[in-house]
Amino acid sequence: MKYSIQFVASIVLLITVSCKSDLSVKESSFSKSHVPGNYILDAPEAWWHWGMAPIYDASGKLHVFMSTIPNAGSWIKDSKIVHYTANSPEGPYTFVDTTFTSKTHTYHNPQISQVEDTYVLVYLWKSRDTPGFNQEIGIATSKSLDGPWTESPNNPIIKASGKQGDGANIVHASNPTFLKDENGKFRVYYKSMTDAYGTDRHREISLAISDNMEGPYESYAENPIISYADKELDIEDCYAFYYKGMYYMIVEDRKGVKNMLEGNPIPKKEIKPGGNRPGLIYKSKDGINWGRPEVGYKTNEDYFGDKLARTERPHILWKNGEPEYLFLACHDDDPSAGFYVKIDGWIPN
Repeated sequence: MKYSIQFVASIVLLITVSCKSDLSVKESSFSKSHVPGNYILDAPEAWWHWGMAPIYDASGKLHVFMSTIPNAGSWIKDSKIVHYTANSPEGPYTFVDTTFTSKTHTYHNPQISQVEDTYVLVYLWKSRDTPGFNQEIGIATSKSLDGPWTESPNNPIIKASGKQGDGANIVHASNPTFLKDENGKFRVYYKSMTDAYGTDRHREISLAISDNMEGPYESYAENPIISYADKELDIEDCYAFYYKGMYYMIVEDRKGVKNMLEGNPIPKKEIKPGGNRPGLIYKSKDGINWGRPEVGYKTNEDYFGDKLARTERPHILWKNGEPEYLFLACHDDDPSAGFYVKIDGWIPN
C-alpha cells in the first residue's frame, strides 16, 4: 500500500502534536475550584509574618498559627510561632499569644491538625547556634488551641542526621505536615535534603511514621518518596491530607518541575527559586507511591493581578471534614502573612 509524502507527513505531525500534548501538566480540579479571597494578617511595625496554619475550634472560631520574625533579625535564628483568632477568614484578626519562642531555638513554619480531642502542632525546630541547613522537626500537643502546649519528649522527632533509603545522609529536615493515616498510624511528611549529590543539595519530600502521636518516628525505608534531585530541581512546603480514600499532597514547585515534566525545562541560569510559579498537587492510594502531579494552586499574580511575589506554604482550612479554604503565604514587599482562596465545590477526579 502506497501513501503520499503529504499524508505521511500529516500523520507524523499528528503523532508529534499528540505526544507533546500528553506531556502537559494539567490544572487540577482542586485548583479550578479556587475563588480568590484577600490578603490578611498584616505584621506589626518592625516585624514580618510568614505562612498561616488555620483551624476551627469546636465553637467555630478560627485560629491561625504562623511565624513572625523581626525585620532586624533572621528566621534562621529569631523566628517564633504566634497565635491569632478571627470569626472568619476575612478577619479582623486578634493577637492571642506567642505560642512558642526560645532564646536557644527558632520555631518556624507550623502546621496544625486535630486528632479526636487532641490538637497537634508540628514545626521546624532549629538551634540558633547551628548552620542554616541544620534544621530539624518538633511536635507539640494540647487539648485546647489556647494551650497549654506540651512538646514531645522525643523532640526533635526528625533529626538532621540519619540515612535515607538510598544510603545518603539526611542533613536537613524541615517544613513538616502531619496526618493520621487509614491504618491509625501517624505520619509526618517533610522537606529533606541529603548529601547524595555532595554539597549540591536539593529539596525533596520524605516520610516518617509512628504508632504514637508524639513519637518516636521512624523514617520510611525508601525515602525520599518524591524527588527531582537527579534533575537538580526542588519541591518543598508539602501539605498532605487524606480525603475520600486518597492521599493528597500539595507542594511548592520551587525551580520549575512543571516545566521539566512538560519537556521545556527552565535553563538553570534563568531559574528564580521559590514560589514564583504555580504549586503542584499529587495523589496516591497509599501515600507512598505518588503519580504525575497536576497544578495545585496559582500565584498571587494569577489570583489578583498583582505584581508576582513568592506564593508558598499551602494549608487547608477544614470545616466538618470538608476543605473550605486554602491559605497561602505570600511575601515580597507586602506586609501581610499571605492570602486565602475559597475552595468552592471541589470534586476530586
